[in-house]
Amino acid sequence: MDGGASYNPRTVEEVFRDFKGRRAGMIKALTADVEEFYQQCDPEKENLCLYGFPSEQWEVNLPAEEVPPELPEPALGINFARDGMQEKDWLSLVAVHSDAWLLSVAFYFGSRFGFDKADRKRLFSMINDLPTIFEVVTGTAKKQVKEKSSVSNHSSNKTKSNSKQRGSESQGKYSKAMQAKDEDDEGLDEEDEEDHGETLCGACGENYASDEFWICCDICEKWFHGKCVKITPARAEHIKQYKCPSCSNKRARP
Repeated sequence: MDGGASYNPRTVEEVFRDFKGRRAGMIKALTADVEEFYQQCDPEKENLCLYGFPSEQWEVNLPAEEVPPELPEPALGINFARDGMQEKDWLSLVAVHSDAWLLSVAFYFGSRFGFDKADRKRLFSMINDLPTIFEVVTGTAKKQVKEKSSVSNHSSNKTKSNSKQRGSESQGKYSKAMQAKDEDDEGLDEEDEEDHGETLCGACGENYASDEFWICCDICEKWFHGKCVKITPARAEHIKQYKCPSCSNKRARP
């Protein structure tokens, strides 16, 4: 397992792009693809690791055989704790170790290619502007956004209101996006647009953009890029109550 060793980013921007790709893949494993990830982490198998790749894909596999490996290795044996913990707690623990691995890989590249103090500081600043995988998986990032924007009416009640509108009118974030593009339409509330700009996708953790289709889960009230959960505007029109992949796959664990 080389963790994408053939790809060697050499500039701060390239390392950050590598970081974002790996991060997106791991977030996908712990949110949108959580059921598949859960099944692959069978405690009866050998020590397994969760890998993220620059291509935004993820993989559960055995660790590298060579010592030392080309890249730092993720936490070993994540599958052994799967049935000994509550699923939510187990996923949170994997998320924390995934965050630590992403940082170690990024700074491995920084050290290998001789980043100086200024470059390392810039790289960490870019990384730190993104919510951690742990914050995305546990919903902490969404709560922080709600707290910051509660003064501007972007509260839980408003989210519920928008969610209901999406359910009844089958438009939700899509209608918001269309309104945002038409700046002359009845004087769009700029404050509201700024608040939505702080909304984070529950799958990839990226910010809301006015030209993208989003959809809100009626159960956990998290927002998602349509592309991240494979929902198109046309399909959304026929959904009465939308459940995100995580809520759809929730079931009692032994």
